[in-house]
Amino acid sequence: MNRRDLIASVAAMTVSLAAPAFAQDEPLKVGFIYVGPVGDGGWTYQHDLGRQAIEAEYGDKVETTFIESVPEGADAERALTQLALAGNKLIFATSFGFMDPVMNVAAKFPDVKFEHATGYKRADNVATYDARFYEGRAVMGTIAGHMTESNKIGYIGSFPIPEVIQGINSSFIHARKVNPDVEMKIVWAYSWFDPAKEADAASALLAEGVDVILQHTDSTAPLAKAQEAGAIGFGQASDMSNFAPSPRVSSIIDNWAPYYVQRVGAVLDGTWESKATWAGINEGEVEIGEITDAVPADVKDAALALKDQIASGEYHPFTGPLNKADGSVWLADGQTATDEELSGMNFYVEGIDAEIPQ
Repeated sequence: MNRRDLIASVAAMTVSLAAPAFAQDEPLKVGFIYVGPVGDGGWTYQHDLGRQAIEAEYGDKVETTFIESVPEGADAERALTQLALAGNKLIFATSFGFMDPVMNVAAKFPDVKFEHATGYKRADNVATYDARFYEGRAVMGTIAGHMTESNKIGYIGSFPIPEVIQGINSSFIHARKVNPDVEMKIVWAYSWFDPAKEADAASALLAEGVDVILQHTDSTAPLAKAQEAGAIGFGQASDMSNFAPSPRVSSIIDNWAPYYVQRVGAVLDGTWESKATWAGINEGEVEIGEITDAVPADVKDAALALKDQIASGEYHPFTGPLNKADGSVWLADGQTATDEELSGMNFYVEGIDAEIPQ
C-alpha cells in the first residue's frame, strides 16, 4: 500500500469534522433549502444563482439539489432531515427562521456540514454567513433622501429582527444626512415573500404620501405598486431590472456565488471549518445595481462616492454622533458601532417616530 492509499484508508475509518479532502470518486452532494420560490426575482433567486455557480465551478465533482418554498419552523426541520438522509454532506439553509431547525438537525447528523444564512447560532458542524446589507441601505437611503419630493420615505419590513432594523436605521440616517426634512414610514409584512402582503404594505405607505419605497421583502410587488403611483423604489436582493429605469432606480444585489463556491471548495479539499462570516460591499457580497438615468447625475455621483468610501473602510454607515429614538446617546462623535452592537440592534435611531413590534 502506498502512502496515498494509506492516508485514504485511515481517513475512511476516522470520523472527524476536520475531515481530509472529499473522496473524488463520487460527487459531493450539496443541498439547499429556500424560504421562497426560485422564481421570486429576489432573495431566493440570488441564492439559486449561487447554487448554479457551484455547478459551473466544480462540474461533476458536485451534485446539487434544492427544496424551495419551505416555511420557517417544523417544515424546515423536515426538509433539512430529508436532505441529510439523501446523502447531502453540505447543506445551506438560506433564511433566518431556519436557525433552530438547522441546530436540531445538525445535532442528529454530526457528519453533515450545515451553513445557515443570517443566523448567529453555530456548532462544530454549523457555520453561519451573512451580508452587511446595511451598507447597501446607506447608498439607497442617500438616493431616496435626494429624490423624495414629499419628504416621506416608506420602508416595508419583513420581521423585526436586527438585520432588518439595521437596514431601516441605515436608510433613514443617510436619507436625512442629505435631506433633514425626511420622515420615514414603516409597515411590517411579517413575511419574507408574500406578494399580496407586500403590495398591501406598499399601498398603505403610498396612501400616507410616501413617494419613495424601500423594502426588506423579496417580491417585486412593491415596485409594481410604486409604478402605478408614480413613486420610485429599489431592487431588493436581486437587480429587479425589469422595472428599470423607473420606478426601480437602483438596487441592492446579494451576490452569494463567491461564498458558496469557496465553501464547497473547502469541503472538497478538507479545510472546511465552522465560522461566522459577515461580508459587505468591499468583499463583493453586497453590490449596488445600476443607478438609472432617472436619478440626477449629481445624486448618482454622491451615492457612488459613498459606496466607494464604505468599500475602502474610510466610512462606516453607523458613525456618531447618533442617538437612539428615545433621545439617549448611542454613538459619540466619530465613534462607530461594533459588530456586536449591530448584531443585537433592537432600537430605532433618533428621528424615526415609530415603535418596533415586540
